[in-house]
Amino acid sequence: MRLPRPRPDVSLVLAMAAVALLLLSHMSPPGCPAPERPAEPPEVPTWPPGPPRAAPTPCQANLSVAAHPDFAAMPAHVRDFLLYRHCRDFALLREPPAAKCAQPVFLLLAIKSSPANYGRRQVLRRTWARERQVRGATLRLLFLVGSDRDPHQARKFNRLLQLEARAHGDILQWDFQDSFFNLTLKQVLFLEWQRTRCPNVSFVLNGDDDVFAHTDNMVTYLQGRDPDRHLFVGHLIQNVGPIRSPGSKYFVPTLVTEDEHYPPYCGGGGFLLSRFTVAALRRAASVLPVFPIDDVFLGMCLRQQGLAPASHNGVRTAGVHAPSPRLSSFDPCFYRGLLLVHRFLPFETLLMWDALSQPQLDCGQRGLVY
Repeated sequence: MRLPRPRPDVSLVLAMAAVALLLLSHMSPPGCPAPERPAEPPEVPTWPPGPPRAAPTPCQANLSVAAHPDFAAMPAHVRDFLLYRHCRDFALLREPPAAKCAQPVFLLLAIKSSPANYGRRQVLRRTWARERQVRGATLRLLFLVGSDRDPHQARKFNRLLQLEARAHGDILQWDFQDSFFNLTLKQVLFLEWQRTRCPNVSFVLNGDDDVFAHTDNMVTYLQGRDPDRHLFVGHLIQNVGPIRSPGSKYFVPTLVTEDEHYPPYCGGGGFLLSRFTVAALRRAASVLPVFPIDDVFLGMCLRQQGLAPASHNGVRTAGVHAPSPRLSSFDPCFYRGLLLVHRFLPFETLLMWDALSQPQLDCGQRGLVY
């Protein structure tokens, strides 16, 4: 004999439904640029003066873009970018102590790094990015970092970054997914942070953590220049446009931009700019829609402000090539007069910095190659 099914208690059903709705309201939508927050509370130093910052309201996806007939066919990272392109306000997880910019800074090294790149950061701290005085000019270092996409990995890396911040005071981290298409967010958020936290900077080196920068040469190049005049120099790229091939890392569909031409810009591996230009970029970035390729976006910002980037022969984001097969492209004599070269492994950075620091380095005619 079948027993009658008991009727559920109405109040119990309503209570369970309320709990389910409460849980759903706290879940991040799929692909949201802000990953799960770390388990431990972030250690953010207090910066007097000024009231404490309120936690930003979670940014909601722009679902209207999903109605476009081409949206579903886009790669996942492109769909994420389109859904959250408008999001610019992310929690600050970690920032350096106030002493970082308590005194005027001649050259601020703002280096883009991913959470996992601990080895790169350590080598830079020991070599060209070491905080020091060069010819009386103060150098200060910041690593610009997001959070790992995987919440479990994010907890580990955030703990690592917390330890680095305690030991070195050079971590600037926000609560958004650290990815190639989110590099522009690093630029936008850094520009805003610098305005209030480190305004007394004369010049900025903006670069990646896999470059070799001859910071002594940079100081020599910048001293005597006016930080309140326009300066934006690097490896100039012009007469190019979006790559429309979905298999490319730099794929930009017409859903993102229909324009077939980029403005002139400098390769994002590394470039130098003055505080005048930093302020101009900040003004433009506040009104322009975010673009997923960060160096192109900065070119757009320059154009919006009526400014232009310039080429410097000492910036080699495409690497250095020896003039003869008999010579090694890793010869320190080819780097002695340069400012920056892209694509260095950590051990190569250590070797090159050590070689260039030797007072007995004899280059002869090789020093005239560049």
